[in-house]
Amino acid sequence: MQPGDKRRADTPGSHSERQLMAMVRARRKPVDNAEAQRAAAYVLEDQVGFLLRCAHQRASEIFNGVMGRFGVTPTQFAALAKLDDVGSVSQNQLGRLTRMDPATVSGVVGRLIARGLVHQSPDARDARLVLLALTPSGRAAVLEMKAAAAEVSRRTLESLPAAEAQALVRALARIG
Repeated sequence: MQPGDKRRADTPGSHSERQLMAMVRARRKPVDNAEAQRAAAYVLEDQVGFLLRCAHQRASEIFNGVMGRFGVTPTQFAALAKLDDVGSVSQNQLGRLTRMDPATVSGVVGRLIARGLVHQSPDARDARLVLLALTPSGRAAVLEMKAAAAEVSRRTLESLPAAEAQALVRALARIG
């Protein structure tokens, strides 16, 4: 690329991604057996996992742009938002509610505690259980974050008509 060239760095030449895919398909050689035919028909850009990863990258970029001023990751925000929704819960329960594995939720909670947004306390009914809750500063921060967070979804889905956006959200909820 030349200085001032506005082409994407990851796209060779001046071809769009669609043009490149058409060229790849056109160059495919005919194959004899069924397994080779299935392999030859495989197009990465048509696979659900690839498309979900691309959508996730876009949503993450938008999240960082909208929520960057709060200095939280998407998983930290999810933990804070859920604690705001449900009040005190165990770390295990918070992990289940936010779909985080134990190692991830442990790291997330540790960082939120270190920032003074979350605190731990023993359960009054079962001293073996430690409950998590928002601190007063955590509650104030998450209220401000939630006010901004809807913009992430709006921007992520803005290229779709409203009916398609709603259908996508419903379909993703069924998958996940």
